[in-house]
Amino acid sequence: MKAYVIEKFGNPSVFTQMEIPEPDLTSGHVLINVLATSVNPVDYKIRKGLIPSIAPNFPAILHGDVAGTVEAVGEGVEHLKIGDEVYAFAGGIKGCSGALAELMLVDANLVSKKPQSLTMREAAALPLVTITAWESLIDRAKIQAGQNVLIYGATGGVGHISVQLAKEVGTQVFATVSTPEKSKIAYQLGADSVINYRQQSVDEYVAELTDGKGFDVVFDTVGDNHLQESFKATAFNGTVVSILALSCQDLSPIHIKGLTFHVVYTLIPMLHNLNRKCHGEILSKAAQLIDEGKIHPLIDSRIFNFNEIAEAHEYAESGRAVGKVVIERNGSQ
Repeated sequence: MKAYVIEKFGNPSVFTQMEIPEPDLTSGHVLINVLATSVNPVDYKIRKGLIPSIAPNFPAILHGDVAGTVEAVGEGVEHLKIGDEVYAFAGGIKGCSGALAELMLVDANLVSKKPQSLTMREAAALPLVTITAWESLIDRAKIQAGQNVLIYGATGGVGHISVQLAKEVGTQVFATVSTPEKSKIAYQLGADSVINYRQQSVDEYVAELTDGKGFDVVFDTVGDNHLQESFKATAFNGTVVSILALSCQDLSPIHIKGLTFHVVYTLIPMLHNLNRKCHGEILSKAAQLIDEGKIHPLIDSRIFNFNEIAEAHEYAESGRAVGKVVIERNGSQ
């Protein structure tokens, strides 16, 4: 089969097309005929060699997000059958081959039937960001109707799902953005109030929007200084969740304000084979919400095919994309 691999770390030009053997079907797994994938920051960070400890062995097939059809079903798999249209976040890291190939061998626990209302292109944009948003807001923060929730990076991959998910739960959703264009998108996603963090300080918007009390839950999808600002923006006895805590921070506000702090690392089930079934279950629940019209993907207008993987990575890294960058296997929808 055709695969698009890297044989060394580097810039987007390191991708090459290669003919490799089709993967052998194993117990508990399915073979997916890959029709689309999307670019997540973890994909280009692995490609660049920034996190070699979780990179697949060379020649490495990257990308975790996949949408496609089930080609074959291994022994012991009961919830999927040949021909099912599915989506998953299921590979592209150490021990799990990725989606940049014609076929992808996947642990069936990670896989769900895709939302019926979405194309393969749309479904491929969702798995990693949906799982991350769900684990952060539903499983960890346990958001409740009536709470006020602040989401940093509202139009980013995880952020745009988080805004919709928090709105569906019944919270009052506050969202940060960096431009007027993104502000409009955040409102369209369902945010009740949108903050341009380049124009307002934390103190200013906490005073204006919460009478100085702070937010019940703050979700940091950006990291670095935004994490410190999250502690500042949270109400006494509130909750902060971060997906990017790889920085040095002053933790004294957590103590002084009695905060609960969660870090979500979505790769743990795949890297350590821990409770992988929970990811498939989240995608199944999300598919129902999507088919009910309560969540939809935000996809950049520029769509790439598998022959344009280098260009897709370059574009995703540039910061010019609005929404997820999707790559179709040539000619698929």
